[in-house]
Amino acid sequence: MYVQNNTARRTDVHLIHNTMAMVLEPATLSCIFAAQVTEQLEAGEALFWQGDDAKHVFEIVSGALRTVRVLNDGRRVITGFLFPGDIVGVSLKDRYLSSVEAIATTRVRRMARRRFDDEVERSATLRPQLFARLYDEMTAAQDQVMLLARKTAEERVASFLLALARRAVDGCSSGAIVALPMTRLDMADYLGLTIETVSRIMTRLTGRGIIEAAGRHEIIIRRPAALAALAIDDEDEPAEYDIARAQ
Repeated sequence: MYVQNNTARRTDVHLIHNTMAMVLEPATLSCIFAAQVTEQLEAGEALFWQGDDAKHVFEIVSGALRTVRVLNDGRRVITGFLFPGDIVGVSLKDRYLSSVEAIATTRVRRMARRRFDDEVERSATLRPQLFARLYDEMTAAQDQVMLLARKTAEERVASFLLALARRAVDGCSSGAIVALPMTRLDMADYLGLTIETVSRIMTRLTGRGIIEAAGRHEIIIRRPAALAALAIDDEDEPAEYDIARAQ
């Protein structure tokens, strides 16, 4: 009788332990960072530099960052922009391939790479989330190659604005406000254009009623279907939409 009760107690303890582990296990990758101290960067300040040891992973809490690579001849290339909810440094193991700089006042949470990897490794819930983020990074890189290789200047700008709109809540709805925290020069360096070309296309889109300025760092998408047509992107375009309306 004593042995049976002792066994029952051990079973109960085991069940309680498993239940607590399930409750305490992070539900999302962002949960891993919840207890980390928030750090603040001002515009122009680097989170890390190209070539630094990739010892940390970061979650963006607020603000915006740009990823910058400097070529051997000294030219600057912007390879992407990062926003709240993004996790920086996930795909890197040894050294950061790009510098990451704030383009506005930005708050981040930092975690040691080894600890992050350990948290993900022991969680069946987090592993598929990490794989999904890595897949998104690969897809974004492929989209960027196509953007620079095949699209015209106007198509590049329209594609960029459309991508930002899709990140925003109801960003592809008429009248949606989309944040543009980056400068026109940042946009030009990302799109492989000159700042004059970007400014000229933004003015043209405004004149055609497709977008509207809503302050220094925001625009309103007035005609999302027309923007999608210019970007040669029919994901949000109604089947009966006439591309001629975008001309």
